[in-house]
Amino acid sequence: MKKLLSALMLLASFNVLAADPQIGTDFDKTTQNIASDTPNKIEITEVFWYGCIHCYLMDPILTAWVKKLPADVIFKRVPGLPRADWAPMAKAYYALEDLKLIEKLHTPLFDAIHKQKILNPTDEAAAIDWITKQSGLDRKKVDESFKSFSMNTRLNRAAQVFRASGATGVPTIIIDGQYVTSSTMAGGNDQALKVADYLIANVRSARAAAKK
Repeated sequence: MKKLLSALMLLASFNVLAADPQIGTDFDKTTQNIASDTPNKIEITEVFWYGCIHCYLMDPILTAWVKKLPADVIFKRVPGLPRADWAPMAKAYYALEDLKLIEKLHTPLFDAIHKQKILNPTDEAAAIDWITKQSGLDRKKVDESFKSFSMNTRLNRAAQVFRASGATGVPTIIIDGQYVTSSTMAGGNDQALKVADYLIANVRSARAAAKK
């Protein structure tokens, strides 16, 4: 009886361990460490593209998750830029940031592409027209944001982040500049966020141990 009880306890212990996300399967190390803009916080970065249907489906789930993040965690987005035809939507995101329109137009831009199907995500002129119409701003102001000198700097940075993360697609979630996960790796959108929670806890523990 004692042997049976010991075996069952060992099996239960193994199942707990096996339930933890596994490196190389559910998540991986980034190709290079990515410097954080807020090193005093645990930084979570979503790499995404407005033209990606998977990013569109992930967005409401991710938004709800972000609202519940603890105070020591900060979230940001970086447009994915592995190729030139993704640049118009990367510019659109940064233009929305510049013009303080993220809260107003982030979801509608996704909807215009995937729900209403009225916007080609690779057409920069169409993106400028759409933002102008939706915001009520002068088209020249929107156009200037798309073509600003700082835009080139941010696009270069976005491309660097994509390469350094080791991402092979979007959406990809980067945790503390050290780890990446995705719905493909983890087996679904909800699972990817659970993996992110697991890694956040591990990073938090590692930081606390380093301070001792």
